[in-house]
Amino acid sequence: MQRRQFIQSTALAGTAALTIPNFVFGAKQEDKKVRLGFIGVGLRGRNHLEMAMYRDDVEINAICDIDPNAIAISLKMLKDKGRKEPAIYQKNDHDFENMVKRDDLDGIIIATPWEWHVPMSVATMKAGKYAGVEVSATVTLQESWDLVNTFEKTGSHCMILENVCYRRDVLAVLNMVRQNLFGELVHLQCGYQHDLRGVKFNDGKQAYGGGVEFGEKGFSEAKWRTQHSIDRNGDVYPTHGLGPVAEMIDINRGNRFLSLTSTATKARGLHDYIVKKGGADHPNAKVKFKLGDVVTTVIKCANGESILITHDTNLPRPYSLGFRVQGTEGIWTEDNKSIYLESLAKNHDRWEPFKEYQDKYDHPLWKAHAKDAENAGHGGIDYFVLRAFVESIKRKVAPPIDVYDAAVWSAISPLSELSIAKNSTSVEIPDFTRGKWKTNKRIFGLADEY
Repeated sequence: MQRRQFIQSTALAGTAALTIPNFVFGAKQEDKKVRLGFIGVGLRGRNHLEMAMYRDDVEINAICDIDPNAIAISLKMLKDKGRKEPAIYQKNDHDFENMVKRDDLDGIIIATPWEWHVPMSVATMKAGKYAGVEVSATVTLQESWDLVNTFEKTGSHCMILENVCYRRDVLAVLNMVRQNLFGELVHLQCGYQHDLRGVKFNDGKQAYGGGVEFGEKGFSEAKWRTQHSIDRNGDVYPTHGLGPVAEMIDINRGNRFLSLTSTATKARGLHDYIVKKGGADHPNAKVKFKLGDVVTTVIKCANGESILITHDTNLPRPYSLGFRVQGTEGIWTEDNKSIYLESLAKNHDRWEPFKEYQDKYDHPLWKAHAKDAENAGHGGIDYFVLRAFVESIKRKVAPPIDVYDAAVWSAISPLSELSIAKNSTSVEIPDFTRGKWKTNKRIFGLADEY
């Protein structure tokens, strides 16, 4: 990405939004500089840092991390791009509390281990700043309420940085859903189906594979993420799949989740991986993993839809989020990149390739900004999620993925754990909007701005 492309995209954005009232997005402030801080500049945090460096409308004034190497790499990145050196916070686990008090920060990006997300987001919001928090936003049900209650008390916004909502094929399907091409939606499927064995274990020197160490002997996510597989049994990472389909059926905005049931298989994959890679005598071969290899969750929605979510990270398999969108007029599936719309089908009961439909119904966001996003992470979608955060700050409005989305999407994790612990009984999903879902209007993916 070139910096001039960001200037051009900002100047040219909005052709599809011309008929939408200005109050939807807030007034444009083209010259406003957004001042960002970063808590957590490991691998994921540096992805966000890199995206921010390419924006001429962003100043990077502070970074925080307890890992000196992560700080050093980040400072070199900034120097190489001709950026000024930011203030550094690295004294201890709670030095972020000092950083958020700075008066030269408008927003803070949080990319740390999951258990730190809420304490850091709450501190950020209480300091009067926008919080942009990585997924999942919360670990416990109380943490979801903590985010909502803090927002409602302070008025400071929190955006969950769920980038898959901006994936090109997903946004094209959303565009089609809103044009009623699938008819009335009835059933949706999604999930996180990703072989993470090489992420949960490594050799302590590299982030992906090379050994079977974790915890203090591991590196990057293996230091903390693997422990969740030991301690918890549920869908511990739901939002990549759930966020996009929640937008399609207007969750929190005319619809809501009512209840769920979850079931987990036995846990075999991680133990087998350790034995295969490290041998039966390796100390980690004695570790007992609680997380079932495949966790399935079914959500019941107020408007009558069902959602099937699959969490599958401990077994060998290709990557897939398993999307399926099915309505009274047709169906789209991710895994075979196919679609069937009864009224438009060339052959009855035959799948068609989705590519032609994706091109035809490409979302205005991608039409306007594909050039700028082409070199961004995760196939371009990282560009859009940071853009949404920055543009929301500039306009002083709620982000298009807001605190209520963060709360309910993330709450599926502890609620799935509760259901499994109670022999897969149905568990009620709280209404974090406290009834506002009945009158709330759509805010995500309305046009080509953010």
